[in-house]
Amino acid sequence: MLDLLATAAGGFDVETATRAYLDTLQGPARAQSDAYFEGGYWLILWGALASILADWLLLRFRLAAAFRNIGERVSKRRWAVTGITALLYSIVAPILLLPWTIYTEFFREQQYSLMSQNFSTWAGEQLVGLAIELIIAPLLIIAIYALIRRAPKSWWLWATGVIGVFMLVGMVLAPVFVSPLFNTYEEMEQGPLRDRIEAVAAKYDIPAEHIYVFDQSKQHKRISANVSGLGPTIRISLNDNLLERTSEEEILAVMGHEMGHYKLDHVWWIVGIYLAIFGTGLFTISRVAPRLIARHGQKWDVRDITDPASLPVLTILFSAWMLVMTPATNSLVRWAESEADAFGLDAAQEPDGFAKVAMRLSEYRKIEPGLVEEMLFFDHPSGATRVRMAMQWKADNVTDPQVVIPEEGYLDAE
Repeated sequence: MLDLLATAAGGFDVETATRAYLDTLQGPARAQSDAYFEGGYWLILWGALASILADWLLLRFRLAAAFRNIGERVSKRRWAVTGITALLYSIVAPILLLPWTIYTEFFREQQYSLMSQNFSTWAGEQLVGLAIELIIAPLLIIAIYALIRRAPKSWWLWATGVIGVFMLVGMVLAPVFVSPLFNTYEEMEQGPLRDRIEAVAAKYDIPAEHIYVFDQSKQHKRISANVSGLGPTIRISLNDNLLERTSEEEILAVMGHEMGHYKLDHVWWIVGIYLAIFGTGLFTISRVAPRLIARHGQKWDVRDITDPASLPVLTILFSAWMLVMTPATNSLVRWAESEADAFGLDAAQEPDGFAKVAMRLSEYRKIEPGLVEEMLFFDHPSGATRVRMAMQWKADNVTDPQVVIPEEGYLDAE
């Protein structure tokens, strides 16, 4: 239960109501939340450097050239040589990065009690993900190198379009063919909660024929929901953690947020802006890569940019580009999330439920960053920003609003 505190004669104070929530996260819990998230700042840098190092090793020891040579012994067709090179690259590069992947995605998650899996289960899912990559990555790389050969000056533009096609096809197919490889999806049970969700969706003409629950508790305890798919595969999904760990008002707040992504066409906006970032990066690569290869290609045994052995050169430059663009990509996603937050508050009309969910996300997201810190490193609004938005909505839209004093320990409730 939550206690209500009537405000003084001056009326409802947004900052007082906000602090009532934020101050519930103190001591070791706040220290752990801050340490986990702040450590992630460095992971962005070190992760990019680890990828660059792996690609440099493939060049330095002429492994990429060896992959190409194997391809040329197998086939004389250029697309086949490219495909074999890409396939071998997609196997060896993850092996070189394996220590980093194990630390960041398994041991570090266990260190902060965010992982539900044992190592063998986690590793099994990694292998499934790798198998999917071994199908998709060679096809994409074959297409890009075909464009490099046929349109040496404008390949970057055509390649951006090809990436867009791959993204859209993936978005259509992923809910049906990929996501079920990792989790079991079942229709949400009929009942009062589903009725309320469907009523909110109907108010905004949002299709809600399919609302799925998936068993993400087997991987971790984070609460989550999403809108996935396009056209006939579009669906709203929420994980079992959200159902089991939160109240009805919190679930409605989350579902209102997810409906906002759909209603505001965020999929198309985000795809479009990401493609602009990718396209600008590919344009830069198209100008820089030939110069690097002309200077160092002989010692790498890379002939020119049309040579599939140049793949690590392209990926080094792309990794560096995406590292530089991290603030831009974070801001893009954060903008969309903030818009969905505003929509969800209007749709669900559960400001305190929304504030409680924002506080629960402090398990793995720093609750009160500085302004510049949030701009650079947060791909979602911080908990403080979200709670403050909810309390402002409450002040503007609720008759006789009350300051809620959350019950001590409510963040620990399962």
